[in-house]
Amino acid sequence: VLSFIIFICYIASLAASFMMAPLLEFLLALFLFFAYASKLNEKFKGLHWPLADFLRCVSAAIIYFAISIAAVSKYSDGASKAAGVFGFVATIVYAIDFYLTFNDLVTFLKQGSSDAPEGHKSEDENSDSDSD
Repeated sequence: VLSFIIFICYIASLAASFMMAPLLEFLLALFLFFAYASKLNEKFKGLHWPLADFLRCVSAAIIYFAISIAAVSKYSDGASKAAGVFGFVATIVYAIDFYLTFNDLVTFLKQGSSDAPEGHKSEDENSDSDSD
């Protein structure tokens, strides 16, 4: 929602050249929301969904911070200033989401790495070799 508000502010401002970044972030967030809502993450196991969400959060925080600084410092109209302020708020929100997603990603990676040795151990236990 915040990305969509920033997109609208940039459309109404003199800094309309920055409107593509919030639009892309909004569409990407919308895609990931519907992917999780429709359980696509359970159907397509080959894609590391927590990593995709992590990269989205990191890129969004960096992009919003950069364009907010440019919008606030270069343009003087109210819509540009509002878009910049909302951009700084979005930077904070995405940084918090980055932190929470990072914890989920670490849990996801630990879960994936602990499955591999157990699978290898069970193969050794089920072995019919007489090496003893």
